[in-house]
Amino acid sequence: MTRRRWIADEVSGDKAALVGEHAAHLARVLRAEVGQEFDIAAGDEVRRGMITTISYDRVEFALDTKPRWLRPRPSAAPKITLALAIFKFDRMEWAIEKCTEIGVARIIPVIARRSDAHLVTAAAKRHERWQRIVREASEQSRRTAAPEITAPVKLKEVDAVLPAGALTRVVLAESLSSSEDGARLGDILQPRLNDFEVALAVGPEGGWADGELSWLLDAGWVAASLGNTILRAETAAIVATALALEALR
Repeated sequence: MTRRRWIADEVSGDKAALVGEHAAHLARVLRAEVGQEFDIAAGDEVRRGMITTISYDRVEFALDTKPRWLRPRPSAAPKITLALAIFKFDRMEWAIEKCTEIGVARIIPVIARRSDAHLVTAAAKRHERWQRIVREASEQSRRTAAPEITAPVKLKEVDAVLPAGALTRVVLAESLSSSEDGARLGDILQPRLNDFEVALAVGPEGGWADGELSWLLDAGWVAASLGNTILRAETAAIVATALALEALR
């Protein structure tokens, strides 16, 4: 039977801990007990951990000295940053969860012109919830670490928060036909197999507003299409992330 995996909040030698709400879920909801064993992601490795002490805000583990699994070298897999425009929270958060399960490395919520004003106002207060979503999705999908999810930024601030190694930046544009030369996402990425840091920008419902796409292109982003059909924003984000990871592997 596969053990449930937890991503440690604290690691010190052969000890690890979950704290706060993270611990409360294990203690209150799952009713864990001292002596139970789980897989614990601790930095670059996964180790078997046995609960030694438990309370509603802290669960401590004793870790096996031998790692069960080691994370591959960073260069072994591509890293995808998803710049995702803010749209209706239930669908946006579903996209955040699924892109985390697929393997996105970083998510940047973006304030676009077509992002509803009340959602933009509320977005800053959702950051902690988004961090919890990516952590839980990472544990469910057995990742060793959750992707970074930044605080919301304006579109013109996106480049400033991208990782330094993001050499390829692709914006999804509904106005492009997939029949155009080089317009398909895979066609753009496959010749760039050595670019392990790639950024994808996905607009809100209705797509990018007038001027936003041209600004991105002027800033060095490359426009791509996912095909002839118009996808919902959350579908586009998931499909683009999966295609990008597959094209770069």
